[in-house]
Amino acid sequence: MNPPGYPAEAFPLQGVRHEVFPGQPAGSTAIQYTTVNVTTEPPKDHIIWSLCCFVYSNPFCLGLAALIYSIKARDRKVAGDLEGARHYGSTARCLNIVSTVLVVITILIFVITIIIVVENAKRMYYNRYNRYNPYYHY
Repeated sequence: MNPPGYPAEAFPLQGVRHEVFPGQPAGSTAIQYTTVNVTTEPPKDHIIWSLCCFVYSNPFCLGLAALIYSIKARDRKVAGDLEGARHYGSTARCLNIVSTVLVVITILIFVITIIIVVENAKRMYYNRYNRYNPYYHY
């Protein structure tokens, strides 16, 4: 996409002139132009993901670091430095991934620990009070 006021770049193709047989009128040589508009997708800054990691899951301050890099990526994008924005956005994405994985692993360990503790408590309770019950089979 070209900004308004700037003309599209035109690249002339090679004009090929064919030999004309004698007695035939000479035709004009036409040169074709092809306009190529390369649209580049603006780099992503992952600001929403960084905000969620900062607010809901902030292990080792990775959510804060991801938020800072996301803001830097957005600033670089506004300034027109797309390569810098890609670099900061990529760093923010990596920090968000690490933060999310650490929180998911922590939650899984917590849930598994709670399940194990509850099952052991049940087993101890039933073993203590039903030890002499002939109808109880655990």
